[in-house]
Amino acid sequence: MRHKIRLLRDPLVCIEQLSHGSTAGVMRLPWGGWCVRDTELAQALLQDPDFHTGGSLFFGELLPARGAQAGLGRAVRSLLRTAVPHYRAALPGAVAALPPASRWPDAGTRLVHRCLADVLLHPGTPGGSRELMRQAAHGGVAVRSRYVWRRARAELVRARLLAAVTEEAHRRRRQPAGEPRDMLDAVLTACPEADVSDRVVAELHLMMFRAIMAPVSGSLAWSVLLACLHHTGAAPWPWAIDHVVREALRHRPVPWMLGRTLPHAMDIGGTVIPSGEVLSVCPYLLHHDARHWASPGAFRPERWASDSGHGPYIPFGTGPFSCAGAAVAQTLLTETLSALTGHARLAVTGGDTRAAMSEGNVPRPFVLHRTPDHPPALDTGRR
Repeated sequence: MRHKIRLLRDPLVCIEQLSHGSTAGVMRLPWGGWCVRDTELAQALLQDPDFHTGGSLFFGELLPARGAQAGLGRAVRSLLRTAVPHYRAALPGAVAALPPASRWPDAGTRLVHRCLADVLLHPGTPGGSRELMRQAAHGGVAVRSRYVWRRARAELVRARLLAAVTEEAHRRRRQPAGEPRDMLDAVLTACPEADVSDRVVAELHLMMFRAIMAPVSGSLAWSVLLACLHHTGAAPWPWAIDHVVREALRHRPVPWMLGRTLPHAMDIGGTVIPSGEVLSVCPYLLHHDARHWASPGAFRPERWASDSGHGPYIPFGTGPFSCAGAAVAQTLLTETLSALTGHARLAVTGGDTRAAMSEGNVPRPFVLHRTPDHPPALDTGRR
């Protein structure tokens, strides 16, 4: 119970305290499973083929075959790459629609969804599926809420969305479109009808929707919050936008555990982990190892101005199970933060650097105040 309370208060501080209290290279987690706390052991494990012989915990039983998992990852990554120009074009309107004071991280999730809506389900999709996906993005399905009442309400939206997308998947299989127009087409392309049912296709579509929305919107919120807390003056930020994003991904990585269920026992630094146990690597611990990073507890975007002095950096994982869309996610983050800061000054109130356990680690609620440098002139012309 003590560890659960500490985990709720701040999961990143909790895992760091557990690491400091252990002397072994691998530590047993109070809530179950194991975590590699030694950086060198963790890096070796992530490159060890034996560690990757089992399936991904991410897909579970929906798509157990590793080849099918990789195929789906490639299909979604290819779609996102082609969608970057569309996302970039949608950003000005989405940013302009933000009120002068917006509540984050929810506002960031809505912002990202608005720019990705046509990629998730193309505009010609019938049956109200796009509206249900909008509700899912706004109502705690895309990024799981901390609050029980919101999670209960989100389950209702989730059920309706799954039913609608299942029906749409069935329709598209009867009337194939050729080149993928959206993420549902990409999932259908990677999942033949003989192997994957329409319902599972809908589940996988929702899974990929969350896998894109949660890390992008969560990392965007961390970038905004940390940069504003560390630069409170009226002048523009003194860092390159890309450096802010990279440092936020290092300082507060949204995926906090990269785990596998071991298909057989493994000896990790002298500790034998039994078959069937979950063994994880924690990006936060690697990103805050003082042996590899200077001042790891400090938020310092300027460290990325140099190619040297960087320690192990795995915000999206590494090895065979790394995030297929990592490079695209980095691009989306940089483009969005550039649009937010362009010709505007950002400030926050209510900021708290403690992480909240949600769909990974996300910031606690704060208010972003965005003040344009040059407010639009009033239209004084005759009507």
